[in-house]
Amino acid sequence: MIEVVLFDFNGVIIDDEHIKLRALRQAFKEHDIEMSEDDYFSRLGMDDVTFVRSMYEQSGREFTDTETQSVITHADELHRAEIEESLPLFPGAETFIKALSRRYTLGIVSMSRRAGIDYVLERTGLNGYFSGVISADDVTHPKPDPDCYNQAFFLIDGVRREQGHSSLTPTECLVIEDSPPGVRAARAAGMRVLGITNTVEDAALRAAGAEVVTKDLSDWTTDAVHHVFE
Repeated sequence: MIEVVLFDFNGVIIDDEHIKLRALRQAFKEHDIEMSEDDYFSRLGMDDVTFVRSMYEQSGREFTDTETQSVITHADELHRAEIEESLPLFPGAETFIKALSRRYTLGIVSMSRRAGIDYVLERTGLNGYFSGVISADDVTHPKPDPDCYNQAFFLIDGVRREQGHSSLTPTECLVIEDSPPGVRAARAAGMRVLGITNTVEDAALRAAGAEVVTKDLSDWTTDAVHHVFE
C-alpha cells in the first residue's frame, strides 16, 4: 500500500528545464564554455556543483571553487529573473499535489538547492503540503545514486512516526520522476516509480525502471494512484 508520494521538483512540478538550460548556457558562455542542449539533458539528475565541474572537465578546463560558484550564482540569477513574473508550473501539478495531500504524506526530492525550491513553494503556497524536502544541500552523491531517496525515506518516516504512524517500508513510497537518473535512484532505494514524459520520452523512463509512465499529471487523481499502485 502506498503511504508516501515523493516528487522530483524541476521537470515535475515546475516547467523550467529549458529555463535552466538557457541560464546555464549564458553563465558558461561568459566563462568561454559552450554548452549544448545535449550537454544539459545528458546531465539530468546532477546537482549544480557536479554539473558545472563536469562541463569544465569536458572542455578540458581547470576550475576553482570560486569559479564554480560564480557560474552557479549567475545562472541562478538569470533563472530567478525569468520565473519571477510568472511561475511556470506544469498543468495539473498544483491540483494533484493538493488532492494527494489529503490521503498521503508528501515530500520533495530534488538536486536543486533548497533556496530555489523554497522560493517556488512559498510563491505558490504549496509549502504547507510537503512534510519534508531533500535538496542538493543535503546529499553528497547526486542521482542516480539513491542517497537522496534514502535520506527522504528516513526523514518522512521520522515525521510520520512522530504523528503516530507505524514505520514505513520503501515499497510504500511512490516517486514521481521525469528523468532516467531520478528513476534509477528511486528504484535503487526500493521505491515505486511513476515516470512523467515532461523531459524525456516514455521508452527512456521505462528502460530506467519506471513501472508506469504518463504524459502529464492532469489526468491523475488520488483514486488513480490508489488503483494503479495499490
